[in-house]
Amino acid sequence: MLTTKQHDLLIFINQRLSQSGVSPSFDEMKDALGLASKSGIHRLITALEERGFIRRLAHRARALEVVKLPEDMQQNPVNSNFKPNVMTAEAAGELPEPANSIDVPLLGRIAAGTPIEAIQHETARIAAPADMIGRGEHFALSVQGDSMINAGILDGDTVIIRRAQSANTGQIVVALVDDQEATLKRLRKQDGSIALEAANPEYETRVFGPDRVKVQGTLVGLVRRYH
Repeated sequence: MLTTKQHDLLIFINQRLSQSGVSPSFDEMKDALGLASKSGIHRLITALEERGFIRRLAHRARALEVVKLPEDMQQNPVNSNFKPNVMTAEAAGELPEPANSIDVPLLGRIAAGTPIEAIQHETARIAAPADMIGRGEHFALSVQGDSMINAGILDGDTVIIRRAQSANTGQIVVALVDDQEATLKRLRKQDGSIALEAANPEYETRVFGPDRVKVQGTLVGLVRRYH
């Protein structure tokens, strides 16, 4: 059983790792929880580590890994405190074009579950908020499957991806497996291997040799249409 502060800190760390792949600083944790000093954060981190919820990664600053989540989040992942970078629209109409938007090519479907076809050619274009798009080339993919629901990514969402050929451990990526299967998963580098990790306990983590996995891009946001 976690205390309220322990639970809140775990959720905050998980949110930041899901969004950026980088652990928050102790100052950011302190501010997020409304604590007066970082010593309280040290105690909370130690308690979470002792209970097996997080792990500190050796020889790396600000390196935390969430090992497991509380049962309430696993059973009701969509209702967690995680708030992805989402643009929403009514189902009855077209997605509105934001005042400061950038057109991004929609390249087909991506599986957040059992991998399906590889990335396809452009099928349409979608307007994404300019503040969601940073430097570099971006594209969009329609999500099929539920293996990333604990990361706030639902079946039917459209993810916005920054094109990249590499990613840090913990980032959510579009990965191409054996040059033919594209999937959306959290990337973990483990002893020379690449693990593609689901955010749903019903799905197993898949582990490959590094020559079998090519990173196509990293997640920067998503667009959701409510029904």
